[in-house]
Amino acid sequence: MAGITGQITSTTLRKLQAQDDGVTARVAAIVSSDAGLATVGIRSIAAHNISIDVSEKTGHAQYPALLVYCDKLSNSLKEKFRRFSGRAHLVVEVRHSQDKLEALEAHTQVYVDAVCALLDDSRGDWGSGSFYPGGYDVSYEPVVRGGRNLLQKAKVSFDVEVSK
Repeated sequence: MAGITGQITSTTLRKLQAQDDGVTARVAAIVSSDAGLATVGIRSIAAHNISIDVSEKTGHAQYPALLVYCDKLSNSLKEKFRRFSGRAHLVVEVRHSQDKLEALEAHTQVYVDAVCALLDDSRGDWGSGSFYPGGYDVSYEPVVRGGRNLLQKAKVSFDVEVSK
């Protein structure tokens, strides 16, 4: 990946995949604190902006999954004499699928909570002229047919300040 969006997406991907404090470790911590939440770990973390239909038809669908992408880049030139000075809007899309409706939403919420906890702990300098000031938005979509039978998607979106 090259350029600003590729660099920011790669940084986010590395944070999500980290062994010690990434999303998988955070999901395990949430599950260990509440025995009623018997969720599986994240099976796929990738830098893609791909629809559910396309990912399932091409064989890229492994659930639960996290998809990371930059969906908006804004060069507001806040700092004079910089090539780029603005914001990158990133999305971590959480997808979970199972065959029964029971606890589908609860499991999706565990994965979203793990992503949000990681973002809460990642405020500050991300290197290479990027800075995460904190804050995010979460939106849940209704359950649809897909995956193993039923599928739910949630989006965690946030901004990263960039100065290059």
